[in-house]
Amino acid sequence: MKRSQINEIIKEGDEFIRSFGYVMPPFAYWTPDQMHERAKDMERLAASGMGWDITDYGQGKFDDLGLFLFTVRNGDAADLDKGTGMLYAEKIMISRKDQISPMHRHNIKAEDIINRGGGTLTLELFAPAEDGTIDEKSDVTVPVDGVLKTLPAGGILQLDPGESVTLMPGVWHAFWGEGADVLIGEVSTVNDDKTDNVFRDPIGRFSTIEEDVDPIYLLVSDYDKFFG
Repeated sequence: MKRSQINEIIKEGDEFIRSFGYVMPPFAYWTPDQMHERAKDMERLAASGMGWDITDYGQGKFDDLGLFLFTVRNGDAADLDKGTGMLYAEKIMISRKDQISPMHRHNIKAEDIINRGGGTLTLELFAPAEDGTIDEKSDVTVPVDGVLKTLPAGGILQLDPGESVTLMPGVWHAFWGEGADVLIGEVSTVNDDKTDNVFRDPIGRFSTIEEDVDPIYLLVSDYDKFFG
């Protein structure tokens, strides 16, 4: 993806988020220079992967295969072994109309995916087989706003604004917006996007960026490059 495209996606996404009354935290608007000036503050944000995340999964076709994310808060994965501490995370996301977030699962993370407004959030779901691969024969059962719902393998779940689904570790899922762009909330176990995403197809989690202009804001995938 070109940096100019990412900059525009961030601007459009921020406006879309605000249209639903959701206000981003102040650090969302720190420029790269401000981040360098606040290097000590950035240590925690960078270590936790908090911030902007625009991905085309390395495929170069964001409108068809992509997702807009912002990690608002995130705990420390090391605390999971202790069973105490900040064991949770929160994201705000945008799935554009007919834009696929590809089939994947998580090894550790349980997550509530919430339609916060816009179109219909549509998910395709599979249960995991014993070896972690997709079980293409068995039903899959998920809580929808706390009420268990059973679907056939590859079943389609549609969530209207206000509705949510809980996805436990191992459950395979792909999703997209129908009818209009969708604002999505995610509340989950500690989030680790570098190691806890298992995709059905051999694709990447982050975009390869062509630096045609300066970034207005850095992505979480920029932190290692800009801060080491």
